[in-house]
Amino acid sequence: MSSSPKTTLLIDAEDVGSVERVAALLKAGEVAAFPTETVYGLGANARDGKAVARIYEAKGRPSFNPLIVHVASLEAAEEIATFDPLSRRFAEAFWPGALTLVLPLKDTAGISSLVTAGLDTIALRVPAHPLARRLIETSGLAIAAPSANRSGRVSPTTAAHVMADLDGRIAAVLDGGSTRIGVESTIVAVTGDDVRLLRHGGVSRGDLEAIAGRPIIADQPVVDDAAPISPGLLTSHYAPKARVRLNADDVRADEAYLGFGPVASEIGSQAAAFESLSERGDPAEAAANLFAALRRLDRPGIAAIAVAPIPQEGLGEAINDRLARAAAPRS
Repeated sequence: MSSSPKTTLLIDAEDVGSVERVAALLKAGEVAAFPTETVYGLGANARDGKAVARIYEAKGRPSFNPLIVHVASLEAAEEIATFDPLSRRFAEAFWPGALTLVLPLKDTAGISSLVTAGLDTIALRVPAHPLARRLIETSGLAIAAPSANRSGRVSPTTAAHVMADLDGRIAAVLDGGSTRIGVESTIVAVTGDDVRLLRHGGVSRGDLEAIAGRPIIADQPVVDDAAPISPGLLTSHYAPKARVRLNADDVRADEAYLGFGPVASEIGSQAAAFESLSERGDPAEAAANLFAALRRLDRPGIAAIAVAPIPQEGLGEAINDRLARAAAPRS
């Protein structure tokens, strides 16, 4: 059974009343996409189980995979979850921004169990994008919002990317242009004295360590794909249809090449198709370009996408995390 609409509205954020239109749809139990500073999110009322189910239906997402809930402020987050002192310091330092905190869920929060996949924790974020903030504040909702794409596919950084994946499956897309950061939020969980970096993202490990005052465990935890402990931890994820070959210093005749740095063009000239994440080797520019470049290279006739080595520092950690998941064996 499907409750998806036949027509998806593409709503220009510059139109008068655009945010109010999308807020009304969310309050009515519909699902709509909106921009954040990281990627476009696919939002629904986190306290409405039927609305949350429509997220999973639209994405084709496994129902065991928890979702991030977007709220307007730290005070709103405190109504949903319990903060330890270090998590509070992280929130005060990086919210609004590209950090998601995994926290103990309060019994009184009223969040649908579909959001948490039945866990006793919840992933919370206060986005920095002004449209996302206005949408949350106008709707008065806590908004559950994974990335606005089909499950496991490349994340969307423009409204056009969302429409390519979800047109006809959701109520609306709020078009606010290209996202600024281009990779998802960093996910952190504090357990006792341990700080676990569950997903690299828009806030770097170094920035987190500056607040924590100590090194942070940055290795990915052992992931059970049947029951991930946090959003964004499925082994195969962010994947184009073409195979992805990592750390490539050459390119084959039937491959596209995704380059990084000043030598990228030379190798890319031999490829069936070519994109550079950053000719000058800037990890921030590369992160912003990553998902859009993968989408452009993922086209008929391309057997694989060969990816240049990306330095494992700063946002390079987040880029390499997404690329490793894109290259993982497909189930």
